Amino acid sequence: MKRHKFLCTLALAFTTLAGCRKLDVDVESRYTPGNFPTNGASYAAAVGAVYAQLANTKSGDATYFMNSTGFSYGVDYWMLQELSTDEAIIPARDGNYDDGGKYRFLHLHTWTGNLPFVISSWQWGFGGINIANNALNLVNALPASASKNATMAELKTMRSLFYFFMMDSFGNIPIIDTYPVASQPATKPRKEVFAFIENTLKSALPDLPAKVDGTTYGRATKWLAYALLEKMYLNAEYYTGVSRYPEAVAMADSILTNAPYTLDGDYFSVFKPDNGPQIKETIFAIPYDANLIPGCHFTRFGLHPFLKAKYDLPDAFGPSVALSTIADFYAFFTLPNDIRNTTWLAGPQTNKDGSPNIQRVSSKTLDASSTEPDHQIDWQVTITPEMKLKAGGEGKLDVGNDLLGQLKGARSIKFYPDKNINTSTRFQNNDMPVFRLADVIMMKAEAILRGAAPTAVKGEMQTADVLVSKVRGRSGAPAVAGITLDSMLVERAREFAWEGWRRNDLIRFGKFEGKWGFKKADNDAFRRIFPIPEIELALNPGLVRNPGY
Repeated sequence: MKRHKFLCTLALAFTTLAGCRKLDVDVESRYTPGNFPTNGASYAAAVGAVYAQLANTKSGDATYFMNSTGFSYGVDYWMLQELSTDEAIIPARDGNYDDGGKYRFLHLHTWTGNLPFVISSWQWGFGGINIANNALNLVNALPASASKNATMAELKTMRSLFYFFMMDSFGNIPIIDTYPVASQPATKPRKEVFAFIENTLKSALPDLPAKVDGTTYGRATKWLAYALLEKMYLNAEYYTGVSRYPEAVAMADSILTNAPYTLDGDYFSVFKPDNGPQIKETIFAIPYDANLIPGCHFTRFGLHPFLKAKYDLPDAFGPSVALSTIADFYAFFTLPNDIRNTTWLAGPQTNKDGSPNIQRVSSKTLDASSTEPDHQIDWQVTITPEMKLKAGGEGKLDVGNDLLGQLKGARSIKFYPDKNINTSTRFQNNDMPVFRLADVIMMKAEAILRGAAPTAVKGEMQTADVLVSKVRGRSGAPAVAGITLDSMLVERAREFAWEGWRRNDLIRFGKFEGKWGFKKADNDAFRRIFPIPEIELALNPGLVRNPGY
């Protein structure tokens, strides 16, 4: 049993969280400053609620376990970050999976402030900020102690993480650092939000734990703070107009010099259903559990029923075949001997023993456009990377729902299919890494390419080529020589596919307005940030509508 089940149990036992319908929503709690216990349980209660929110906002709500939707990093926020890029797509299939256009609008960059993923991600993020502020208010009232200082630092770091997600996604946002909120908070410029996060993390660092083991897995440590600062400094030129690449390198070196992380020899192990504290490169992950902490849905969204037996998935599990990538993105995975190539399924499929996956199907079920009389055929299951729309399917990006349509688009098994998947909710046990050592290394390499000086770590002069070659080498790919910024973006695509960073990367590299899939190239730079949800603008007159919306 994973260590993170303990944290989930604490969250469910000590807190009841309210849904976030406005920016300054109250957070209901069984505890107040007057009755909050001054023992270990008080700290666990305060901290556990914040981590439960990070995984999903419905924690403690039994209805969440009955539904396939919910606000979480693993579903809604991930969709917002990835479906708006070339990395992931959910096309319609004869009307299935159109869902009012919410997936299509992300792919085509035609979203508005009423898009469900925009609304849910805003409410998820500011829900987390309010929960953290409530907990900080409670803990601050306790007697002075080292435990109190450590808990305050942990909560401030987690609040900073939520703030980073919101600043990156929405740009100019309110700064809320008290609870309860006395009045409707007003929008602040992005550079002020950046400075608020930066100063908060720096002030928290002395009291954050440096220990890396099962007791700190999935929790805020010094190394999470350094990694988050590195990510902020790498993007600082875009966020604030002032580049800070040397600081990004310094944050990387704080980890590379002092932290006990190493690149895991088995790339796949980082993402398997049993990943956890034993993974030596994970700096911070969101723990998921198929039964206790719902939120990881990759196998449900992407796999086809014909592939269940190969991965020992239960007969009762029903995948929805919706999620895939586009051919142009899949084409990045061609480096010789690179095991990351095998995180995608494409072409003729095989069974577990390597034999062809042959299915007896109706010819009309296979290809609805066939003009031949319907008859039974033996067909080898084949995934086609290219996506061609069915006749008349342009308006809804409809690729058809016959077998050929269902199997259009390469499928990811990076978050490996879980044989212990919950067949009712279709959630799986794979934890979601947010920061890992490979990203620290790659961010340092990119900062050097953008002008920072190479530095030596433990006697090794780390140039961009040296750093990228480290990450490549773990996967069996050849070393690089003379890497450029353009090729760095491709390297990040190979290493971090479907980890929630593609939108952030494309914006930093000036590629978010590009052409991919069914999306045309555009000049709509205002879409680098999402609109403030219309419902929030109506509730809070202090919010300012983002330009262009």
